[in-house]
Amino acid sequence: MPDHPFRRIRSKAAALAACALAVTVVAAGATPAYGATDTERPTTPGPITVVAVDTTWVELTWAASTDDVGVVHYPVGVRFEDFGAQYSTDTTSIRITGLRPSRTYTFFVAAVDAAGNRSLSDPSLRLTMPPGDDQPPGAPGQPVAYDVASTVVWVRWAHSVENVALERYEVFRVDVGGARTRVSEIYQYPPGRNSTQISGLTPNTTYTFVVQARDEAGHLSPLSEPVTVTTLPPPPSCAVRSTVGQWPDGLVARLLVTNTGSTAIDGWTMRWRFYAAQHLRSLWGAEVVERDSSYLRVRNVRHNALIPPGGTVSLGFVATGSQTPQEVTLNGGVCVVAAE
Repeated sequence: MPDHPFRRIRSKAAALAACALAVTVVAAGATPAYGATDTERPTTPGPITVVAVDTTWVELTWAASTDDVGVVHYPVGVRFEDFGAQYSTDTTSIRITGLRPSRTYTFFVAAVDAAGNRSLSDPSLRLTMPPGDDQPPGAPGQPVAYDVASTVVWVRWAHSVENVALERYEVFRVDVGGARTRVSEIYQYPPGRNSTQISGLTPNTTYTFVVQARDEAGHLSPLSEPVTVTTLPPPPSCAVRSTVGQWPDGLVARLLVTNTGSTAIDGWTMRWRFYAAQHLRSLWGAEVVERDSSYLRVRNVRHNALIPPGGTVSLGFVATGSQTPQEVTLNGGVCVVAAE
């Protein structure tokens, strides 16, 4: 049968309709148009309320946000002091675990829609967890005084034994009549030091210090045994002449220390710049007290403890690296350093 023009037109129309249907199917599977055009923020979620709480977990809920398209999830933040965590839920409630008894947390919630728009302000809730600790910490160890100077002293002690978590140590100065004055607090979250520096002291004066621990439930430990220490006389005036010989991977330094003050020095501790990467190979005329990432501290040996006015003592060391003695102090007093 010959091809009729009307039949050809109808066939072309059917083909065009099929193409249109295919385009419609592809469009139906593409990203919705509102994903690119929705700029309206969800409303702020309702106030946070506590549904249930125990010593280590809490269940929270809040009123739903509204949005012109739809809220897809609620970011929930938790903060304790300077530390925080982030959670997410697609409902209006959440159960958060792994918390600690007696700690005070702040919780935040926001709303986010499919286009990524976030609610403008986040409601918050400050909550102190129930106490889960009914035992006080044990007494800290008896403090030990070290690096004693004229106005500064360091003390350290053995940690308290605690069944849940320590909050902090408090160091007290004990007066002659037994009254206590707090001179330092050392917080233990994250786990902190069991030592502290006490400054602002008077030269050539005797002090007594004790330490007490406090746990996160507020329980106080017994006081430690006391430590009594006498600060040194005012820092001496001193001068240091250093002679340094260097080679590619190390040095040998000889120090001549002069008491330029008018009072004799009976027992001394010296400190100078000494980086962590350096290794001390040998030392004479002194013995090591302590070294950290920046300094080396040494003290006199038996034969050179006394330095009369105008008198000198000598010491020296061999070490790796190229850092020569700088920032030298003697019993807390800054020494004038001259290299030869």
